[in-house]
Amino acid sequence: MRHLVLLVLIAAGLQAADTPRLTDTFASAEHPVRRAQRGPWQFVDGVGSCTQDDALYKKFKDHGPILFYDFAHQNAVVRFAYRADPAVKTVVFTANGADGHVFRFVISARGTSVRAFPPDEADHKSIAVGKPGPALKAGDWVPVEVRLQGSKAAVRLGSDFEQTFEHPSFARSKTNLSLGFSFGTLAVRDWVAEKK
Repeated sequence: MRHLVLLVLIAAGLQAADTPRLTDTFASAEHPVRRAQRGPWQFVDGVGSCTQDDALYKKFKDHGPILFYDFAHQNAVVRFAYRADPAVKTVVFTANGADGHVFRFVISARGTSVRAFPPDEADHKSIAVGKPGPALKAGDWVPVEVRLQGSKAAVRLGSDFEQTFEHPSFARSKTNLSLGFSFGTLAVRDWVAEKK
């Protein structure tokens, strides 16, 4: 019976990875393409939340809790909202390809940095693109929208910031999306990703 359940979950995950729309209502710990890692994630009343465990942070080489979504795409629009408590130091959204990171933004007290990962760079190092965005704001729900279209990435944070960034490496195929953070407690809701 356990094998049958596992096969059904794998099949659902493969099917979900090929669908044009991915939604996570955070109603349950179970989701066919979500992987909640590096922390004690909870999913209650439409919100996913986690408080960083410092021992796990060290174990994973200074990487905090993260949500991964298997979602193969070339171009997509991703929407979600996050709420950070005052102890959160960074919130990190990444689109990854089969060979590593493709696009990332990092929100911290110093502002928002958008990064490209050119595949020809030694050690897959990232480079900053565009001007920095707003600093991390604790306490309120912050709606986020990321539009990945060819070599362009448009990022909207809250109602006060929207900017388009461009780099040729953004056009690479992506295999998954992730949202991570460091320190404190982060809550997430209303996750939707759509292929475009």
